[in-house]
Amino acid sequence: MSLRKNGFLLIFRTAAAAAALLAALPALAQYPGQIKKPGKETPKLRSVAVLEWTGEPGSPKASRLVPVAVLDGDDLQDGGLYLARPQPMALAGGVEYELQQNGAPLGLYDILNSGQVQGTWVGFGAWKPLAAPRPRQPSMSEVARTGFDPDDDKPVLHRKKHAGDAPAAGAGKDGPGSSAGSAGSSEPSDPDRPTLHKKPADAPQVAAASAPDALPDPDRPTLHKERKKTSELGGQADTMPAVTDPDRPLLKRGKFAGNGLEVLPTLMGMPAEMQQAVAVSDARSRPEHSWTFSWSNPEDEDKMKSALEEIARDALGLKPPLLLQAPKKPTARKAAKSAPLPLPLPLLPLVDENFRVFELAYGSGATLVLSARTDGSAAEQRFVTLVAQPDLYGNVLVLLKSVTDGAHLDDRPRMHLVDAVDAMADNRGELLFELRGATQRQFALYRVLRGRAEKLFVTGPLEMAQASRD
Repeated sequence: MSLRKNGFLLIFRTAAAAAALLAALPALAQYPGQIKKPGKETPKLRSVAVLEWTGEPGSPKASRLVPVAVLDGDDLQDGGLYLARPQPMALAGGVEYELQQNGAPLGLYDILNSGQVQGTWVGFGAWKPLAAPRPRQPSMSEVARTGFDPDDDKPVLHRKKHAGDAPAAGAGKDGPGSSAGSAGSSEPSDPDRPTLHKKPADAPQVAAASAPDALPDPDRPTLHKERKKTSELGGQADTMPAVTDPDRPLLKRGKFAGNGLEVLPTLMGMPAEMQQAVAVSDARSRPEHSWTFSWSNPEDEDKMKSALEEIARDALGLKPPLLLQAPKKPTARKAAKSAPLPLPLPLLPLVDENFRVFELAYGSGATLVLSARTDGSAAEQRFVTLVAQPDLYGNVLVLLKSVTDGAHLDDRPRMHLVDAVDAMADNRGELLFELRGATQRQFALYRVLRGRAEKLFVTGPLEMAQASRD
């Protein structure tokens, strides 16, 4: 994955250049960046962001890119604060991001300008399709053997062959350029073979207008655009009144040459139809890594999903009580066994249920993520997010559970899964969550390792990420 645009990359600024710039600036409330000279083994910068848009993928109606984290050596820094002068380096004009879904590339997003929306830096740009793959280059042995390149789009003429045609016996008496069927040639004439004919001597000559000594006809009419005499002040002489004041302002028609930025369709607020995708900018080419988990038995996926749904209903208070069946009139023989049998009530639905399964590392097994909410008004809704893995006995082992309600979202934000992403550039995926409160939000990266789901990084204050967990 090589993210380049006219040679301008996210890591176009080396740590040495950053140190030189920081030395000339006063201390600001931001992360100063890595100031020591990097060695040969120091990883290059890598930025992770979230693209949010409305409309169709590839041609959004409005979009914005929210920086999440920048990998600076071995540490993750806040992408909205890293080297902000004033905009963060992750949102500098010309930076190109690769959009991903479950590890597969979706397209490219070029940052054109940036700004603050409700106190948060976001970038605006254009969604571009992925570059077309290069055509296959034929090997030299293939070209030498066949004499022609199968991928070459140049036209090639082939002589039509007929049944019974004898092989060519050599050139005619006129040499290699003589045509078949000419005088002195033993080959029969081919009616389908194209021939060249010499122009007869009595053919009419080219019109005299093409001769070099031909002169133009003075009586021939020509079209000329009428030119009006202009005054020294740039106006039309026949429509402009007499101007005697040299200090009088004059309006001129022309193209504005100011330094304003192009206004792009900006995404405002949190619309219900908003979509999200992971965006990664890295100058180093890395192979594509899919996070899709393949089940050996498709029935196992349904079993795990049903088990997580039961846990989610219990956490949301949707598990209905048992309904006692009305007893039937007992007979004398079964009088002692006439106790009513409990029957379960119909299951209440999970609203906006989202179930994803990932393989976050090669051979690491399945990581399950389920999120859902209850129905009702905004203040009455309850939200749950579960991260789990199958244990050795095929049961569900919950690694992380987050439960909140609409009345306490700022204290305990809702965890909304964006996708899996390799934030540390180590071929291991992290789960990227949006921590959405009532009036604020953050993004957090969680690493699932050794049967635990631990917070790896969170943007902004840590209180929201800590309160999102039980």
